[in-house]
Amino acid sequence: MKIKVTDILFFTTVLLCSVSSKLLAQDPTFTQFYSNPVYLNPALAGSHGCPRLAMNYRNEWPQLTGNYVTYAAAYDTYAKNVSGGIGVLAMHDQQGQGTIQTSMIGLIYSYHVKLSRKASMMFGAKASWYQKFLDWDKLTFGDMIDPRRGFIYQTGDVARGGNRGFFDVSAGAVVFTKRFFGGVAVNHLNRPDESMILGQSRLPMRFTGHVGAEIALGSKSKYSNVTSIMPNIIYQYQNGFQELNIGTYIKYGNFNVGAWYRNRDAFILTFGVNTGKFKLGYSYDVTVSKLGNGISGGSHEVSMGYNLKCRRKPRAFRTISCPSF
Repeated sequence: MKIKVTDILFFTTVLLCSVSSKLLAQDPTFTQFYSNPVYLNPALAGSHGCPRLAMNYRNEWPQLTGNYVTYAAAYDTYAKNVSGGIGVLAMHDQQGQGTIQTSMIGLIYSYHVKLSRKASMMFGAKASWYQKFLDWDKLTFGDMIDPRRGFIYQTGDVARGGNRGFFDVSAGAVVFTKRFFGGVAVNHLNRPDESMILGQSRLPMRFTGHVGAEIALGSKSKYSNVTSIMPNIIYQYQNGFQELNIGTYIKYGNFNVGAWYRNRDAFILTFGVNTGKFKLGYSYDVTVSKLGNGISGGSHEVSMGYNLKCRRKPRAFRTISCPSF
């Protein structure tokens, strides 16, 4: 079996960062940002009005042995008796072929309030439980290496821990009108300790800002569907890491296509179908960083959503014009 030098270097970097007592991590992110809106911002819980299910799968850099595979699922709905939305969110992330695994389940509540005849606001909070696991059997150390034959020896290193569970709190807010929306979210407000070995590693807060609009081109008639474009900007910051996503979706009837650019990292193409009750999306990230798309294999992402049967919405309820994907 041939081992690529780039794979070894990348995987070693991941492992060194993972087992250090001062872990400088980034949260998993999806490039179909609005396919699971409560993952982006807890304030978006109940924003559709009717109950909905969302599922996501992402495989980042599949050609590397240190790739990232992430799953997420969510349910949310508007609840009139609590004047807002409620939801539940679950996520599972695997790094380095399962060397590090993170699972999360969270409960969400958002409060909806009218600001004026045209504008509304939503405040959201999420309480989550995380469980992290480090598989020591998959780690490699310097004393296992033979200069000629590679990794052939048993390590003298002794396993130290490997599991950590912790409670986490996040919050967000969104302001929207019929055609415009903007929001902010802060994850890990309590900065929990996520260290899986000796020492302490506080999970840094992640800040998210997002704005978007829906611009109709022409008007709908019985002969044709209305076409609309939905420009968006999403910015995220966590412990020195910055991510700026600029893109737009084009919607025509049941079809959506989108193109995004992530700063110095990737060019993202998205395609989706939305029938009203069911939606399916696929996106591919073309790596444009120094890592190179030929080495990383880009990133694949699939999303599915289903809108459940809805009771009559309250007359005062306003639907936000978030993109489908």
